[in-house]
Amino acid sequence: MLSKGNYALNCNMASSVAFQNGYKMPIVGLGTWQAESEKEMETALDVALTAGYRHIDTAYLYNNERLIGNVLKKWLDSGKIKREELFIVTKLPQIGMTAEKVPHFVKKSLESLQLTYIDLYLAHAPFGIQYVDDETLFPMKDGKVLMDYSTDLTAIWKSLEKEVDAGRIRSLGISNFNESQVQRICSIARHKPMNQQIEIHAYFQNKNLRQVCEKFGISVVAYAPIGSPGRKEFLKARGWGDFETNGILEDPVVAKIGKKYGKSTAQVLLRFLVQQGIAVIPKRSKGNSVSELIQRF
Repeated sequence: MLSKGNYALNCNMASSVAFQNGYKMPIVGLGTWQAESEKEMETALDVALTAGYRHIDTAYLYNNERLIGNVLKKWLDSGKIKREELFIVTKLPQIGMTAEKVPHFVKKSLESLQLTYIDLYLAHAPFGIQYVDDETLFPMKDGKVLMDYSTDLTAIWKSLEKEVDAGRIRSLGISNFNESQVQRICSIARHKPMNQQIEIHAYFQNKNLRQVCEKFGISVVAYAPIGSPGRKEFLKARGWGDFETNGILEDPVVAKIGKKYGKSTAQVLLRFLVQQGIAVIPKRSKGNSVSELIQRF
């Protein structure tokens, strides 16, 4: 529950989540999904890094790793920031969900980000899509995505572990894995998953899956922590159906809390998760801005 006493606490980028392997991840990160414009990405990252963000979340699927890498190189070359201060997250695409393709896509992400290692590398989803080429992320036939039904999660994980052994990845994680898939990976892993990235917000708290992750010592990052208002536009642009926004940003209870504490509804929703120890990766969108979200919530 929010109260005047605990609301004054500064839930900022300095707070972190500890992994079992000793590494720490800042509890607040900058989400970059749908940020493909060079100007948009550069502006958002500059504002975020200036404000203290050190956790940046991207993915091969987002098609913006190279833009992020250019900004990070600028900051690193300037001496304003050191590599060890950054926590960079990216993800294995669904078209790379084979043991043989893992090293290829890890290498491509490292090259684009202009880094020698990735702090946290996630399997973006527990299923594969047929590989055509590096640019065709969703190959289609007769209006349907070409799924790869031979996906072997165990083989993929073992291939990912070799990337950790080689020093190209510091921590491994998963995303969108269900309870049985989490248990399957943990039962065979030498390098255990340190993190699971899943949809969580006040309307969808995903408690059962969170409990399974907690059982195995896996920390959790909430994507869509303010309800993913940009999802409607994303799906519509690809002809994948409609998505009715859940209205969480306009919820009267959330608005009432925000008014009481002088915060936006987005900040209230983020605080609700962070004070439970759940990391969040809000992104800039038409409904909010980096400058708003970086304020204390």
